[in-house]
Amino acid sequence: MHKKLIFKREVVNSILTFCKMHHPNEAILILRGNNKKDTIIVDNVMIPPMAEGGPYYAGFPLDMLPGDMSILGTAHSHPSGSAEPSLTDMNHFSGIIGIIVRYPYEDNDLFTYNLDGEKLEFLIQD
Repeated sequence: MHKKLIFKREVVNSILTFCKMHHPNEAILILRGNNKKDTIIVDNVMIPPMAEGGPYYAGFPLDMLPGDMSILGTAHSHPSGSAEPSLTDMNHFSGIIGIIVRYPYEDNDLFTYNLDGEKLEFLIQD
């Protein structure tokens, strides 16, 4: 059974703005929210501790990840315009979902994947 995946509008706006601010470098954020029986709701983002980003990389030391049950995964940008997860992306996804936002960082440039690299459908809720 697939869960419904919902992003709050302000979260999507925050992700897109953060990516635009860091372009042409990659940027990374932690996704927070609730993982309920049949629905995952992403309602907050936070900047990871000791985050780094460059033209082809964004990351942070996973051992610095806070012990927080509301952490659902990460979102990071691809300034190159590709939305496909690389092998490096797949190896660094943490949590249950991973978002890749491709340039030029608009609503239709946001793609969500599970830990197996399968694309997930999602809704944006105002």
